[in-house]
Amino acid sequence: MFKLKSSFSPTGDQPQAIEKLVNGIKKGLKNQVLLGVTGSGKTFTMANIIAKTNLPTLIISHNKTLAGQLYQEFRDFFPENAVSYFVSYYDYYQPEAYIPATDTYIEKEAQINELIDKLRLQTTTNILTRNDVIVVASVSCIYNIGSPIEYGKFILELEVGQQVYEKEIFKRLAELQYERSEFDFKRGTFRLRGERIDIYPAYEDIGYRIILANGKIANIEQFEPLTGKLLKKYDQKKLIIYPAKHFMTDPNIFANVEKKIREDLKTESEELKKQGKIAEAERLIRRVNYDLEMIKEVGYVNGIENYSRYFDGRKPGDPPYSLLDYFQEAYGDNWLLFIDESHMTVPQLRGMYNGDFSRKKTLVEFGFRLKAAFDNRPLKFDEFYKIPKKIIYVSATPDDFEINLSKPDGIAEQLIRPTGIVDPEIIVRSAKNEVQDLILEIEKRVKNKEKILVTTLTKKMAEDLSSFLKEKNIRANYLHSDIETLERSDILDNLRKGEYDVLIGVNLLREGLDLPEVTLVAILDADKEGFLRSKTSLIQTMGRAARNINSQVILYADVVTGSMKEAIDEINRRRKYQLEYNQKHHITPKTIYKPIREKIIEKEEKFLVFDREFDYFEIEKIKPESLTPYDKKKIIKKLKTEMKYQAENLNFELAIKIRDKIRELMNN
Repeated sequence: MFKLKSSFSPTGDQPQAIEKLVNGIKKGLKNQVLLGVTGSGKTFTMANIIAKTNLPTLIISHNKTLAGQLYQEFRDFFPENAVSYFVSYYDYYQPEAYIPATDTYIEKEAQINELIDKLRLQTTTNILTRNDVIVVASVSCIYNIGSPIEYGKFILELEVGQQVYEKEIFKRLAELQYERSEFDFKRGTFRLRGERIDIYPAYEDIGYRIILANGKIANIEQFEPLTGKLLKKYDQKKLIIYPAKHFMTDPNIFANVEKKIREDLKTESEELKKQGKIAEAERLIRRVNYDLEMIKEVGYVNGIENYSRYFDGRKPGDPPYSLLDYFQEAYGDNWLLFIDESHMTVPQLRGMYNGDFSRKKTLVEFGFRLKAAFDNRPLKFDEFYKIPKKIIYVSATPDDFEINLSKPDGIAEQLIRPTGIVDPEIIVRSAKNEVQDLILEIEKRVKNKEKILVTTLTKKMAEDLSSFLKEKNIRANYLHSDIETLERSDILDNLRKGEYDVLIGVNLLREGLDLPEVTLVAILDADKEGFLRSKTSLIQTMGRAARNINSQVILYADVVTGSMKEAIDEINRRRKYQLEYNQKHHITPKTIYKPIREKIIEKEEKFLVFDREFDYFEIEKIKPESLTPYDKKKIIKKLKTEMKYQAENLNFELAIKIRDKIRELMNN
């Protein structure tokens, strides 16, 4: 059962919205809309719907920053239930690609964030083992992650009193993609210590100790992986270990799979030869043979997802298995999907397939991949739309698509803010001296310890304006999509903590950011019609100022565009609605200050390998033969940081030297 913990109850027009949407779910409506203004408590309404329907829930957000914020809020609302976080685990990702014009092959390169990977694995494990599950995900949840049936089959069951052989346990853990590591005990590894086996599941923060005696499991203990300290007694007799990776290959079916892959390889390589593409055919044969040997030996190869269709038993063109299939496998049709900020998220879901197909098409045509790679892809929108049977689109500005699907009975409006805060006053000013005027407005608010958001049209403008304000002794920072996922949340928290007063961004400042300290939102170049200055974008951006009773929005423009007029009229309509409600219920608006939540993941401290002034000789001192495996791994990590730093500062010769040393350490 879901247990909602909150110090407040639904108020304003939240109760009618909750009741209407819950009734819609009970009636079997597939599509509903929650049209809620910024600050009306849409997240709290969603939480109440989950608690009242008691349905496992997937919430999709269109970017990682908002997904992280939602994850923290739902974790607070449901502390006793399984709230999970499922976003792309890449801090850096360069997809495999080929550029024919320059004959450039770009190998897939990725830096995986191990903690986010843990949260993803925790998500799928929770879905397959519990009913009280809430998953907050980014749009990466529609990508191929392998079959939930295969993932669910690959388990290691251990029970107190069970007759076991160490080698059998080791073999099974290896099949689950766990690595044996005596020195560097981390998630996804196991080790042998005398008469005990330590296992660190890839999806948990604790380790399990299997104590053996006379060929049997005598006891199972939980311990802290870093210190080895025993935790509370493991009070269950049985332990189930789930896989360390989502893509699993069953050795029992490998012979049939290999046969089919080799048949396709022969067909496709001959097809390339008929087209006169001899080099491409040879390249394809080499690549596939190498991959098959790796899968046969270790059960895994980089790029294994491109062969997933064979292992999953899918036909060419069949949709891939995504996180939604895990929900279907575990709960049938009896689960709920919220699409948060649907006016942004739905178009993203629509557009992801085409870009992926275009890149894969080139790889296949030039012999880098079999055609099966096409089936390692995100879902097409119609494939996605077929799966969930209960969808609620959540937005302050839902598009016609969601509205039309939900008519006539599935639209719930939530226009009242329980705090009584009215939509901000809107001022239009000339763009001729916008920066000078903005500085005056910033200085007024800084005196009162208030915060300011500024939106620009480009990343470059955001960075330049940030630098300019700093020169004027204004504490400013910028936020845009090039900044790493976890760092974005830190920047927002630091604004609230008072480390700076002005935050400048492009479109990341629009939806869902909860910053009650902000009293001014300034929109530069508001009259430049387009995606970033459409009616929807303007309303969303103005909404960032709707958390504080002293808020204002300044639009810098030389003409009032159609989008500006529509946005201003809609905000004024909402202002009137809230003012009438406040008067009727004798409400005096108050700013609600929310606590700054703990970080989802602590950012690693930046460290330097050497002083910045050092020469080649310092690197030459590092000798592989004098290092333990643990120390070697630690130094490689530090050297990689130093290599990036030197490359960013155009010290390419030194960066190359460091790269060569890294390779030497890795190969010895």
